[in-house]
Order: sequence, then C-alpha cells, then structure tokens
Amino acid sequence: MDPTLTRIGEAVRLGHSGDREGARRVFTEIWAEIGGTRGDPLHRCTLAHSMADVQDDVRQELLWDERALAAAWLLTDARMAEAGLALSAAALAPSLHLNLAECHRKLGDLDRAREHLREAEATIGALGDDEYGQLIRQGLQQIADRLR
Repeated sequence: MDPTLTRIGEAVRLGHSGDREGARRVFTEIWAEIGGTRGDPLHRCTLAHSMADVQDDVRQELLWDERALAAAWLLTDARMAEAGLALSAAALAPSLHLNLAECHRKLGDLDRAREHLREAEATIGALGDDEYGQLIRQGLQQIADRLR
C-alpha cells in the first residue's frame, strides 16, 4: 500500500476516534510534505476529502472539498490501480459532489447545492452496486430530500 495513503488513513482513524484536532494536525503535516496543491493528485484528493470531514467550520470544509474535487479530475484509473485501489477514478465524483452539495446547503446556497446534486446524480453510474455505492446513493437521496 502507498505509505502516504496509509498515513492519511491513520489520520482518518484519529478523526473517527474523536480527535479531530489531532487529525487536522496530521493532515496539515502530510499536506505540506506532499507539496500541497502541487502534489500527487491521488494524495491531494484523498487527504482533502478526509480533511474536509474533520473541519468545524463549514467554509473550511467547503474549501477542502473543492480541493478534493479539483485533484480528482486529474486522477487516472492507472494511478488508482498503482496505489492498490479497486475504485475507478470516476467513482470518486459522486461522493465529492455529494459533499459539496451538503456544504452549499449548510451555507444556504441552495442553487449551488442543487448544481452539485445534479453533478453527483450524473456521475452515479460510475459506482458499483456494492456497499460504497449504496452509501453514496443514500446520501444523495438524503440531500435531495433536504433540498425540497
């Protein structure tokens, strides 16, 4: 497994255990090590997607989610496979757009939230009919319900 992805996973576990500040600290260290917005798109996307989840301010969450999406567009299936990931690069888009839709909804920008919801729905075909795909589909339905 990719050592940077392993470290990102360890920081994710810190956040899940309730140490959001510790997770942010580790993510910040890794972000600097990988070169920030100039780093490997897989590392940037994974880290930013995870960093967004441990933010206390929705504007910071949005910033990190936007960084994740920008990096995702640069990913290839070959890079995903090289890192040992079974997911296609395209399969990241629905989740990233889902997160962006929720951020915009929280900020009261319902037009942008709906725009990202549409983008997520347009890319949902990249997901399999597995646990991950079902989780994202449920999330999309929840956001759609909240936006009604």
